Amino acid sequence: MLRRALILLAACHASPAPPRAVEPITIERDDWGIAHVHGATDADAVFGMIYAQAEDNFSQIENNYLAALGRLAEADGEAAIWQDLRARMFLDPERLRRDYAASPAPLRTLMDAWADGLNQFLVDHPAVKPRVLVRFEPWMALAFTEGSIGADLEGISVDKLAAFYGEKHASQVEPADPTGSNGIAIAPRNTRDGHSLLLINPHTALFFRSELQMTSDEGLDAYGAVTWGQFFVYQGFNARVGWMHTSSGVDAVDEWAETIEHRGDELVYRHGTELRPVEQRTITLSYRTRDGGLAQRTITTYRTHHGPIVRSTDGKWIATNLMVKPIEALSQSYLRTKATDLAGFRAAMKNRANSTNNTIYADADGHVAYFHPQFIPVRDDRFDWTKPVDGSDPATDWRGEHGVDDPPHVLDPAVGWVMNTNNHPYSAAGPDSPRREAFPRYMDRFGETPRGWNALRVLTGAKGWTLDSLRDAAYDPYLPLFEKLVPRLLASARDLPPAYAEPLVLLRTWDLRWSTESIPTTLAVFWGMMLLEQTPDPELAKVNLFDRYARDVDARKLVDAWVAAVERLSKDFGTWRMRWGDVNRFQRATDFSDAAPSIAVPFTASMWGSLAAFGARTGATEKKLYGVKGNSFVAVVELGPRVRARAIMAGGASADPTSKHFADQALRYTRGELRDVYFYPDQRVGKIERRYQISSWSARRQAIPQHRLPR
Repeated sequence: MLRRALILLAACHASPAPPRAVEPITIERDDWGIAHVHGATDADAVFGMIYAQAEDNFSQIENNYLAALGRLAEADGEAAIWQDLRARMFLDPERLRRDYAASPAPLRTLMDAWADGLNQFLVDHPAVKPRVLVRFEPWMALAFTEGSIGADLEGISVDKLAAFYGEKHASQVEPADPTGSNGIAIAPRNTRDGHSLLLINPHTALFFRSELQMTSDEGLDAYGAVTWGQFFVYQGFNARVGWMHTSSGVDAVDEWAETIEHRGDELVYRHGTELRPVEQRTITLSYRTRDGGLAQRTITTYRTHHGPIVRSTDGKWIATNLMVKPIEALSQSYLRTKATDLAGFRAAMKNRANSTNNTIYADADGHVAYFHPQFIPVRDDRFDWTKPVDGSDPATDWRGEHGVDDPPHVLDPAVGWVMNTNNHPYSAAGPDSPRREAFPRYMDRFGETPRGWNALRVLTGAKGWTLDSLRDAAYDPYLPLFEKLVPRLLASARDLPPAYAEPLVLLRTWDLRWSTESIPTTLAVFWGMMLLEQTPDPELAKVNLFDRYARDVDARKLVDAWVAAVERLSKDFGTWRMRWGDVNRFQRATDFSDAAPSIAVPFTASMWGSLAAFGARTGATEKKLYGVKGNSFVAVVELGPRVRARAIMAGGASADPTSKHFADQALRYTRGELRDVYFYPDQRVGKIERRYQISSWSARRQAIPQHRLPR
C-alpha cells in the first residue's frame, strides 16, 4: 500500500519542466476575502495555503490539532484529560514520528512545507499567541488526515472511558441534532447544457472549514472547503473533477466484550481455548493548572488484540478497533484533489484509507458516481456488529479488509443521478441503486433518512438541470418528517382546550414547508423539540427518525409535547403566533444574545428532512434559536469545458470580528444566494482586494534560522 502511495505521489509531482525554485508564492484575496494561492510546486502551494489559513483563523487550526494530538488539556485544564486519553490511545505521537520517517518522500515534502508555513506565520505575526503549539512539526499532519476531527473516535464515550480508568467525568451534552451532509451529482443526459453538475453541501459546525483555492505549476488546481489546519481541499473540485463527502453509515468501528481473568498477578483474556495476556501501556498527559503552569498525569491503559479497552459493561471489558492508517489516509486525501479523471480518482481510492465518508463524484467526461467508504473490515455477518460482540469467540475477529470494488458503489446509473444524504446506499440512484440483500448488513447502519426521502422526491423524474435548479433543489423547503408526524398528532389531539386546539388548526392547513413568515413551522419545530426532550435517546444520531418518532412514539407523548411547545412559546415570547424567522436566527458570535443584531433564517435543522440545514439552540438566557451547525458551505458546480461554480459559506472568510469579511456573506447565506466562484484568473480581474507574495518554500526553508522559530 505504501509503495502504491509512493508511486502515485511521485507521479502527481512529476513536471515536464522543473519550475524555478525561487519563484515566489502568490496569494490573491478576492472581494470576499477568499484566498487564491499559487506556488511553483505543490509544496509551495501547501506552504502558502496553510499560511493563508492561519491569517484567517489560527486559533481554530491550533484547536483542531490540540484535539487530534490529544493535547487539549494543556490549554483547557485537567477536565480535558479524558478526551486527550481517548485520542492518545489510538494515535501515539512516537508512532506518528516513525510514520513520518517512513512516509513516501513526496508526502514528507508536503508535510515539511505545511509545518514550515505555520511556523513562518507565527514568526511573521508575533502578536498571535498560541495557547500551546508554539511550533508545529511535520509529523503532526499525520494526526489529522480526514476532513472530520476524530470522526471514528467520537463514538467512544469520554464519560465511560473516564469511569473505567478511575474518575467520574461530567461532560456537556448539546441538544440532539444528528449532523450530516448532502451530495448530488447529475449526469449530462439530465442537464440542460449537457455537462455534469455537482452539489457540495456539508452540514458541520458553521465555521468548521475555510474556503480557498490552491494551485501549482505541477498540476494542482483545487478549490473548495478546507478543514482548518489541513493542507488539502476536503470537499471541492478542480478543472475536471468534483467530489463531495457525506458521513457514512458503514460499520467501520467495532467493539468486543472481553472476558477478563486473573492468573496470579497477571491479567489475561479468553480467546477461544487460549488465555492471552492483556497488554498494558502507560500514557502520560500534561494539563494546564489553575495557576497557569503545567502538571502531568500518568494513566495505565489496557488493550487486547482487538484494540484498546475503553469501558466496561456487565462485567466485560469493552475493546474498540478502528482504522489507524495515517500515511495512506493523508495520501488519499491529497491525491484525490489532483485527479483529473475517474481512473485517477479511483487510483487514490486504492489506498483504502477512507473509513467515514461516502463520496459523490462528478467529472467533465460525464461520469457521476457514488462511492462507499474504502476501509471496511471483513467480518462474519452472522453477528450484530452494532453492539459489542463476544471477544472470546475467534469467529468475531476481523478478517482483513474488503477490496475497493466490494462495497455498494454506483457508477453512471441509467437514471442519470446519484445522491447521498447520510442515508443508506440502497437509494443512491433511485431504481438503479445497489440491492441491499447483495451486501453484508454491516455495510450500513443508518437506513433511510428524512433527507433521503426529500432528495428522492426532488430528483425523481427531473430533467434539464442547471446550476440554478440545482441550487433550488438544495434549498427545497419541504419537511417530510412532519408529513408523517402531523397526521398522528391531529388524530390523537382531540378535545384539547382552546389554548392548544387553536394553534393546531394551523397545522391542518400547513403546506409542510419552511419560510421566515411561517407560524406553522415554528409550532412544528418547537413541538419536535419538546418531543425530543420528552423521549430522550442517547443513540439518536444513529436511528431512523421515521421509525423512532413517526411510528413508534406513544400518541399521548405526541400530545403532551404539543402542549409543552405551545406553553413554551407563549411563555418565552408572550404568544405562540411567532413567525419562524423571528425565532430562528443567525448570529456570528461566541455568546449569543437576543439583544444583539441577528438575521432571520428560513431553513430548519436537518432532522426534520430539510435539505438545507440549520441546527440551532438557545443559550442560558436567550429565548430565540441561534445556529451552531448545518450548512457550513454550499457550492453548485458545472464540470464542462470550463468550470462554472457558485458558492456560499456561513458568515465570511475571516474569523476576525474586526474584518469586513467576518460576516459579509451572512445575509446571502440565510437567503441561499450563492455568489460566483472565481476559479480562473480572468474571473478575478477587477475582483482582487489584495495581492501579495511570499518567498518560495524552498528558498524560505533555507533562510529561516532555527533560533527565529518560536519555541
